[in-house]
Amino acid sequence: DVNILPPKGTPGGDNVKAFEGREFFVKPESEQLELLKSGNIVFCRAEPSDKQKLVKMLQGLHEIPAMTGDGVNDAPALQQAAIGIAMGITGTEVSKEAADMILSDDNFATIVDAVEEGRCIYANMQAFICFLISCNIGEICAILIATIAGFPEPLTAMHLLWVNLVTDGPPATALGFNPPDPDVMSQRPRPSDEPIMTRWLLTRYCLTGLYVGIATVGVFVGHYMGIGVTLSELSSWGKCGELWTPALDTMCSCDDLFQGAGRMLPQTLSLTTLVCMEMFKALSAVSVNSSLITVGPQKNPWLLLGVAVPFLLHIIVLYSGALGVPALGDSFGMVPLSLDNWITVLRWSAPIIIVDEVLKAIGRWVNKNKEEEMKQSRVPSP
Repeated sequence: DVNILPPKGTPGGDNVKAFEGREFFVKPESEQLELLKSGNIVFCRAEPSDKQKLVKMLQGLHEIPAMTGDGVNDAPALQQAAIGIAMGITGTEVSKEAADMILSDDNFATIVDAVEEGRCIYANMQAFICFLISCNIGEICAILIATIAGFPEPLTAMHLLWVNLVTDGPPATALGFNPPDPDVMSQRPRPSDEPIMTRWLLTRYCLTGLYVGIATVGVFVGHYMGIGVTLSELSSWGKCGELWTPALDTMCSCDDLFQGAGRMLPQTLSLTTLVCMEMFKALSAVSVNSSLITVGPQKNPWLLLGVAVPFLLHIIVLYSGALGVPALGDSFGMVPLSLDNWITVLRWSAPIIIVDEVLKAIGRWVNKNKEEEMKQSRVPSP
């Protein structure tokens, strides 16, 4: 069942019509089209020319017809359909040449498996693209917010390179191995002209990207505010010593605050928060719409590996001094984080899971309403 015909007991599910080919095509063309629009029609004893006519009429209604066949006479309809499926065992060579796909075991249940695999691949492509887009939007928002507010840059060019090459790639690649959603075969076929990035998905990932940007800058600003630097002072940090001076209780000079190690700690906090959010985002992207409670990241072992390896590499760079290679951390502009620093990082990064779960729930509600509207529009009038 690929959910093309409604189940029995549902609107339209008990109204399946059956016609012989000759019986159907003696009707007026307008009536034929109305019957095809109503859906749920079974044809029997159809001539090869009837099959061609049906395919052409369905295409005229902007449907995507599939055709199965095994004989020489089926070849024209197989070639004309959006996807022609020939029988691999009993099918003639002519039908196989005309078809787009050959059913090697002649088992129609294999078509259902192929549909499920196709829907899974499509969803994984969405997860891959949307994960990278939301991460990049977050990085852009972080730099944009800091620039507009006049704050010091929370991330250096080396940090952005590290994120894009090391912490983005493996999780995104692992998303291609996501399992199918539990309800993948209960979903209605999507329109052929529907973009892989729908308006809702774009809105959703812009919102998550916005939070990523706010959190990346927020942890950076929070560090300075925690040591007595106000927002107005931070926005005019380049004029420290001219327009304002650090508070006496900070016991720091302007250079201590905004140069060298003084800036490396808040930048390390921002980078680590960004990395953690991307890891959480990748774990949440194991399903585009299903909740983590329904489809957890353990369903995709490759994703767990794709998250663990980049995070471990980040930890190695953070604590490279303790490993005897302090130049490694210095080259990336990172310093070790204390336990309190990690608590701060988690306070800013963990809420991305809640944000994503709320947006997933809204997406499921939107999709449910859309499916209900489609069902109502396909119910034939009495």
